[in-house]
Amino acid sequence: MNSYKNTQKINKWIVGIILAIGGIIAVMPFIWMILSAFKTNAEIVSMESGLIPKEWTVQNFIDLFQKMNFGVYLKNTLIITAFSFGGMFLNAMAGYGFAKYRFKGKKSLFIMILATMMIPGQVTMIPVYLILNKMGLTNTLAGIVLPGLVGAYGIFLFRQFMTTISDELLEAARLDGASELYIFTRIILPLSKPILAVQGILTFIAGWNSFMWPLIIANDEKYYTLSVGLNLLKGQYSNNFALQMAGSTFMVIPIIIIFLTFQKYILQGFNVSGLK
Repeated sequence: MNSYKNTQKINKWIVGIILAIGGIIAVMPFIWMILSAFKTNAEIVSMESGLIPKEWTVQNFIDLFQKMNFGVYLKNTLIITAFSFGGMFLNAMAGYGFAKYRFKGKKSLFIMILATMMIPGQVTMIPVYLILNKMGLTNTLAGIVLPGLVGAYGIFLFRQFMTTISDELLEAARLDGASELYIFTRIILPLSKPILAVQGILTFIAGWNSFMWPLIIANDEKYYTLSVGLNLLKGQYSNNFALQMAGSTFMVIPIIIIFLTFQKYILQGFNVSGLK
């Protein structure tokens, strides 16, 4: 028995060491990128450049806003991300409708929505562009935001989670005189915190990293996002690696902060049931 326990401990140590080494290898490029953002370009291209900057500087981040229009790109990205969160609640309402309401054609409509998940986004870009062009919404922030407000994947996630919420709980609320809006905002959404956190992170990442669609729909630089601006940065300052590292760091850090903040809700999403 003791030998079996010792073998288990040894195996756990071996697995832990392997995972730690793998984690370090995966994280090292990000650490190098972040630290390089505080170096001068001369230090980065130097053969003697180490991991830690010899002289720390924030000039690279200042140059992002002075030499490039990163202030404009940041504003556009924040606007798109904010509207994306509004779209997330539209997805939640649709998921709640499919999970808890009965109406004619419900199954057929839900299957049609799921079928759109099988269609690559690149296939629908041209039809959507033509529709927005007819509406006069090309080269506008509205044209960038509208197509991504509602998505089949978000509706599917919310619908699957909300089916686990007890129908008896909702019926008891209705018997107490609660309106449907009250039930959704005061009962459904609080119980759906784990899936809201997961979908919120996915929504933030999609909005923050939006590149292809803004590049297609916007002809004016004043509507570009951070991802498009970072691509322009690589083209205009291809030899300034410090500036590129600062731009990449500026893109990555918010995502890491958001993930670390809401990671506990993601873990809860695997175990929590609808009724607590």
